[in-house]
Amino acid sequence: MKTSRRTFMTMSIAGVTALALNKHAQAQAMLSPTDPQVVALGYHPDASKVDKTKFPKYAAPQACGNCALYQGGTAATGGCPLYPGKQVSIKGWCSAYNKKA
Repeated sequence: MKTSRRTFMTMSIAGVTALALNKHAQAQAMLSPTDPQVVALGYHPDASKVDKTKFPKYAAPQACGNCALYQGGTAATGGCPLYPGKQVSIKGWCSAYNKKA
């Protein structure tokens, strides 16, 4: 099978793009509820469902979206330095909550 230079370049660019998108998607995975860091910090993707007896530090309206560590701006999910390479919910909460200034 003979391939033209144009076809080769198009396929190469498409392949590199697909790899980059796949790497980005992997880096942006949501937290797993069984992740040891998640368990240790008591992260819950919905702050309104945090067990207040288990985490008495929680008080409404605390949530990732108004935490100084949240890196997602106003997006529904965003990064957090406590969970590298993972996404947290803007509505989530963990015991490391630190109110934005």
